Amino acid sequence: MTATGGHPQRWLILGVICLAQLTVLLDNTVLSVAIPSLTTELHASTSDIQWMINAYSLVQSGLLLTAGNAADRYGRKKLLAAGLALFGLGSLAAGLAGSTAQLIAARAGMGVGGALLMTTTLAVVMQIFDDSERVKAIALWATVSSFGFAAGPLIGGVILNHFWWGMIFLVNIPVAVIGLVAVLKLVPESKNPPPSSQLRSSRGDPQGERPDLMGALLSTIGMTAAVYAIITGPEHGWTSAQVLVPAAIGVLVLGAFALWELRVPHPMLDMHFFRNQKFVGAVAGAILVVFGMGGSLFLLTQHLQFVLGYEPLEAGLRMAPLALTVVVLNLSGIGPRIVMRLGTALTVAVGMALVAAGLAAIALLGGGTDGSYGGMLLGLVLMGTGLAVSNPAMANAIMSAIPPEKAGVGAGVNGTLAEFGNGLGVAVLGAVLNARFAALVAVTATSFPAALAAAGGDAERAAISDAFASGLRTSQLVGAVAVLAGGLLAAALLRRAERAERSAAPEPVAA
Repeated sequence: MTATGGHPQRWLILGVICLAQLTVLLDNTVLSVAIPSLTTELHASTSDIQWMINAYSLVQSGLLLTAGNAADRYGRKKLLAAGLALFGLGSLAAGLAGSTAQLIAARAGMGVGGALLMTTTLAVVMQIFDDSERVKAIALWATVSSFGFAAGPLIGGVILNHFWWGMIFLVNIPVAVIGLVAVLKLVPESKNPPPSSQLRSSRGDPQGERPDLMGALLSTIGMTAAVYAIITGPEHGWTSAQVLVPAAIGVLVLGAFALWELRVPHPMLDMHFFRNQKFVGAVAGAILVVFGMGGSLFLLTQHLQFVLGYEPLEAGLRMAPLALTVVVLNLSGIGPRIVMRLGTALTVAVGMALVAAGLAAIALLGGGTDGSYGGMLLGLVLMGTGLAVSNPAMANAIMSAIPPEKAGVGAGVNGTLAEFGNGLGVAVLGAVLNARFAALVAVTATSFPAALAAAGGDAERAAISDAFASGLRTSQLVGAVAVLAGGLLAAALLRRAERAERSAAPEPVAA
């Protein structure tokens, strides 16, 4: 819509879109508080738990770009409705799973529906709002995204305090049904102009091209192999064949993906987008901020329950300041105002520095076994502030760097970065924790709870808990360094892009 003000029901439609987005993003982190229940009831190992989380992320991230292309061609409303239906069916299968293998498979199925939802929600926002309101709409969309990412532990804790673990998936079903009905009634259809319109993409190809299925296959295989190597590194050894072979496959296949995208007539991801420094800077920031947050939340919920002995609801409540900080700051409009005052580059740098400071505060002040919560609270508030500041700026930078007719692809890129960064954060920071834990305590158990159960007495259990806490501190510091480095890199690239845009802008004509 390009008419002044955009679609007449745009704010109601935005509410529907945010409901669908919230359901998907909650599912990324709500599983973390169910880890003790899954470990006990399904006899899940640490590797099983990581694959329950990463199966969803990897499938979703592998399909996001293809889903975005398909939405641009066939219609964003159609695929948004299909995504809600598939996500609801996958949630039903996950809630009724009777084994770790069934749950992992169901989570992978949910990833298909999640891919359709993640791409179409932001693409629809780009279509129904005009330039005067689009930044505010994206900021609200990003607020819901941040809230969903951070509120999962709290909502999961509330559910697990009253029901068994399967309900964290089954509650998605009524939300999916409500969202599906609302989408069919309210959301307008939008898609690219047909080829006869003679509009051309940046590669000179007509709009409406077919999805790049080979690119989707290569990206999924490559990312799966690479993350598998990271997950299994501590268990098999980083120089073992079980790790080096999938790592090599991942590097080679991802390289083949890049070459394919450069040569195929209708690429899933136009690699020429990476010539845009604004795009590259926002990409770098988005990957690493979610890397630090995803790995941190995965480990913190375990620390609160396994080491400090909190029930799921108690753990969720202690994680709530992160989500509350995001909501309060973004709903008050602070995020967009900071972008307007400081510019995208400085806003991203400040936000990611705050996230890094939060991770460091948890590592140095809140990661012990004494039950002190003050350091963790400080870290969560700092991280929430950083998310509220940086996420809207990065989402807007990515979408504004891509042509409007490629809104689905842009949303796919944004979602791919979030999902891949989250899965990689869980894998890498989990691997760092496991390596540190194994170096301090000589145990053969497949998980931290199993090691506690096998302990011979209170002294041995205390030593195991101390080792886990030490691993947590190390992993949080690794995450802090990665986020800070990403913030500096992103800010430098965005600043160069802003300078280039100013220099390219025509000078005003004298009266």
